[in-house]
Amino acid sequence: MLTVAYIALGYLLITSAVLLMNRRDFKPLESVPPSYFARQAPSASICIPARNEEASVERCVRSAVSQQYPDFQVYVLDDGSTDATGTILARLKDQFPNRLTVLRGRPKPDGWLGKPWACHQLAEASREEILLFIDADTWLEPSALSKTVRTMGQDVLDFITLWPSQELGTFWEKNVIPLIYMALLTLLPVRYVRRAPRWIPPFLRKTVAPLFAAACGQFMAFKRESYEQVGGHRSVKDEIVEDVALAKNIKRSGLAMNMYHGSRVVSCRMYRTAQELWQGLRKNFLAGFSHHIPSFMFMALLHAVVFLLPVLSIPLLYDRDQLLLLFSAAVLLMLLQRMIINRWFDWPMYYALLHPLGVGWFQLLGIQVLRDHLSREAPEWKGRPL
Repeated sequence: MLTVAYIALGYLLITSAVLLMNRRDFKPLESVPPSYFARQAPSASICIPARNEEASVERCVRSAVSQQYPDFQVYVLDDGSTDATGTILARLKDQFPNRLTVLRGRPKPDGWLGKPWACHQLAEASREEILLFIDADTWLEPSALSKTVRTMGQDVLDFITLWPSQELGTFWEKNVIPLIYMALLTLLPVRYVRRAPRWIPPFLRKTVAPLFAAACGQFMAFKRESYEQVGGHRSVKDEIVEDVALAKNIKRSGLAMNMYHGSRVVSCRMYRTAQELWQGLRKNFLAGFSHHIPSFMFMALLHAVVFLLPVLSIPLLYDRDQLLLLFSAAVLLMLLQRMIINRWFDWPMYYALLHPLGVGWFQLLGIQVLRDHLSREAPEWKGRPL
C-alpha cells in the first residue's frame, strides 16, 4: 500500500508541474489591431457540418455570418437531419443570401464515417484560402476569424486549433467535462504541440512529433494548401477522433501547428442532457486510445489509484500516520489541480470537491466501452450507428 501511495503522489506531482507550465504556455489569441486587414486579407471559409442540431445551429450560424473580417463565406452542410435543422437553415439562407451557402449532404460512401464525410463535402464546396471547421454546437465571437487568420500569419502556422470555453449547464456536465480539459493540460505540455522537445535527438524529432499532436474538432483552421497536402478529411475518413488524426498527419508532414485557449473567441455547449453526455463520450473514449486495450486499461487503473483510492482510504488510516500523510497530500494536490482548472475556465469552484465523482463516472463509462468492444456493438450518435 505504501508503494501505491508513492505512485499516486508522484503522478500528481509530475502532472502538477505540467499544469503549471501549461498555465503559462496555453494562451488565448491576441487581439487584432485596427485596420490590420485593410490592405490584404486572405479569403476564408467557415465550414459547419450539422446533423440534428436544431437546438444550437441558429446561434452557431448567426455568429459565423457576423464575423468582423473583410473576405469570408460561411458553408453549412445539412447531413441528413431528421429534426428542424433543415428548416432553420433554409430560413437563415434567406436572411443571408450573399454570405451563407447551405448544402444538402450526399449519401455517405462505404468506408466513411459521418463527420469526416460531411467535412470533406464542405471543403470541396468552398474555394477560400483558409478553411475553418467548427461544430454546430459552437458559437464565435465577432473577432474570432480575424484573430485566427492573424495568428496563422504571425506565427507562420499551417494549422491551429482552439479549445473552446465550455458552457456547462447540468450537474453531470459540471462534473465530467472539466476532466477532459484537466487530462489535456496535466498530461500534454502545450509547447510541444508547436515544436518537438529539444531534449529529443534531432534525428528522432520528426518521428516522435505525432505523439504530441492534439486538436479539438470544435475549432480547426487550416491553410488550404496544407489541408490538401495531408489529404484533408479523406485521409481520416474512418477515424472517430478525426481531429487528432488530422493533427498527427500535420505533424508527420513536417507542417507547423499550435493550439490555443479559445477564451473570447469560441464557446461551446457540447451536451445538454446526461444521456447525450454519456453517448457522446462513449463513442470517443476508446478511440482516444487508438482502440489499444492495454493502454486503455492501464490508464483506468492509474486513475483509480490516483484519484479514487486516496479518497476512499483516508477514513480507514487513522492509525497509519505515514500512509495517511501521503494519501492526504495526494487528495490536496488532486483538488488543487481541479481548482486551478475550474478557476482558469470560469467553472464553479465548488465542483472541484466532487472531482472523484467525475472520475468514478469515467470508470463506469470505461466498463461500458469495453463491453461495446467485446460484443462488437457500435454505439449510435445523432441517430446513426458509427
